[in-house]
Amino acid sequence: MEIHFHKMHGTLNDFVVFGDLEGKVGLTPDQVSRICDRRAGVGADGVIAVRRSEKADFFMDYVNADGSLAEMCGNGIRCLAKYAYDNGLTKKTSLNVETRAGMKTLELFIGQEGNVHRVRVDMGSPIFDPEKIPVAIKGSAGPVIDYPLEAGGRTFLASMVSIGNPHCVILEQDDLDSLPGQYGPLIETHPLFPAKTNVEFVKVLSRSRLLMRVWERGSGETLSCGTGACATAVIANVKELVQETVTVEVRGGDLEISWKGAAFSALMTGPATLVYIGSITV
Repeated sequence: MEIHFHKMHGTLNDFVVFGDLEGKVGLTPDQVSRICDRRAGVGADGVIAVRRSEKADFFMDYVNADGSLAEMCGNGIRCLAKYAYDNGLTKKTSLNVETRAGMKTLELFIGQEGNVHRVRVDMGSPIFDPEKIPVAIKGSAGPVIDYPLEAGGRTFLASMVSIGNPHCVILEQDDLDSLPGQYGPLIETHPLFPAKTNVEFVKVLSRSRLLMRVWERGSGETLSCGTGACATAVIANVKELVQETVTVEVRGGDLEISWKGAAFSALMTGPATLVYIGSITV
């Protein structure tokens, strides 16, 4: 089977994106893993199939690099919007996209060349209920903030939130670069997280800027994570360390996150970039 795809990235979180509006392409986990292999395949953090939806403009079928299904990907959904608009699948600059984490509303910003260059995504309201994240902490109905979590002989103060998928946010003042690779796999698969978790290591640079390094569930360390940036900004806001709108600095660039509080959605704005167009036989 030959798949024609666009290699795309959002702040260097990269994806293989292809249209399958007729629902003819069904990839196995092994095929996804081979496509995402950075030596034997295209190389990507995940695969996105743009599919029809009965209740939205499109459905985002997103699969992690290891072949596991994911509920949502913030950087990936911006790439989906660019793919759909730039390839004439829609003329709308405001889209509703169905995901496994529910409906997302996107605002597309068109550049002078007539293509999408930035996208704002309404990520929905953060979820703090431990059972819904999910986090295996009995007897807690409220937010889990600064929970002592032991991994690899070290105890972290971890805060939990779902942005359509589970996140464990850890604020540190250490050099963050070594933390994802050393502790990310241990925390991702910690018994505290029955569905595993994404892990963000964060340093507060100012009330308007956060530094984040991330270990993504099912993909490993990546250069950016859109839902992770939202989780980071939300937790820092809950802890009253930042203002409503902050810039989250990741290895791949900057993402702007706005959140006004519990009754509001988190809004994420960032770029979407086409790298090249190709085909692969799987």
